[in-house]
Amino acid sequence: MTGGDEDPRVAELRAAVSRLRRGLAAHPADFPDRAIAEDELAALAAMAAGGVPETPRLRRSLLLIAGSLGSVSALSRRLADVRSAVDLFGDPPRPSPR
Repeated sequence: MTGGDEDPRVAELRAAVSRLRRGLAAHPADFPDRAIAEDELAALAAMAAGGVPETPRLRRSLLLIAGSLGSVSALSRRLADVRSAVDLFGDPPRPSPR
């Protein structure tokens, strides 16, 4: 798909991933799992470039990125944007019954 044919969810995912990648690249601090976050962001970017990605794979990458970034508060807004973009591909998991 190109131009007007592109799925808007894919466009949003690609934009959110790009913003987080730029934010991570500009973040001066080094932390133990930075490489994992960078690898998973690259994987998300590749999935978005390939069309409509598989939702379970998106969620797995999101979980790894969130765990890798931990409490890097400077990136929290951009991470939330990626989560919102991933959520566009399907309903978030329902909470377990109490």
